Amino acid sequence: MTAAVPRVAVLDYGSGNVHSAVKALAAAGAEVELTRDPRAVQAADGLLVPGVGAFDAVMQQLRDVRGDELIDRRLAGGRAVLGICVGLQVMFARGVERGVETEGLDQWPGTVRELDAPVLPHMGWNTVTAPEDSRLFAGVADERFYFVHSNAATEWTIEGRTPSTRPRVTWAEHGERFVAAVENGPLSATQFHPEKSGEAGIQLLRNWIATF
Repeated sequence: MTAAVPRVAVLDYGSGNVHSAVKALAAAGAEVELTRDPRAVQAADGLLVPGVGAFDAVMQQLRDVRGDELIDRRLAGGRAVLGICVGLQVMFARGVERGVETEGLDQWPGTVRELDAPVLPHMGWNTVTAPEDSRLFAGVADERFYFVHSNAATEWTIEGRTPSTRPRVTWAEHGERFVAAVENGPLSATQFHPEKSGEAGIQLLRNWIATF
């Protein structure tokens, strides 16, 4: 019997550059649908939440299509979600950008803020430091990934009760150390763009799909 092709919904809420994410997921072996339909979002094996632009604008766009509720519902049921770039940032409790403080989705405590770096935005290829037991970075932990951002989370405070529930946090540096990726139960996210990171990014997406 042929194994079913994993289905991934890309949340269509107005964020830019979603078509490269759709193409990368297809290259990683998924059947992909760009949608905001609640039934399609819930039925998919995985949900990808893209994010380009300002934290406050992305949060408003998400709420306009009830994306916050869709993400909550999936995570409550243990269903896989992957946030990318600002899609990672909005998973934190709040973001501060250009002096504007905005409430995030509050899946994780903490504040996203502007990096203390000599050059912003942080744009281009960079290495990451992933934990040895990372599933996302299996086989690509030593590769470089493509970043485009000025803000980031620079602290992580959640510790699991047991090793099996401890979130896996991957770090990178630009001026200071920041969160490059998180694997936390059904919720994963990357600050970089796997869809712009060549074969290493495609492999990371394959690794995520393999967790379904």
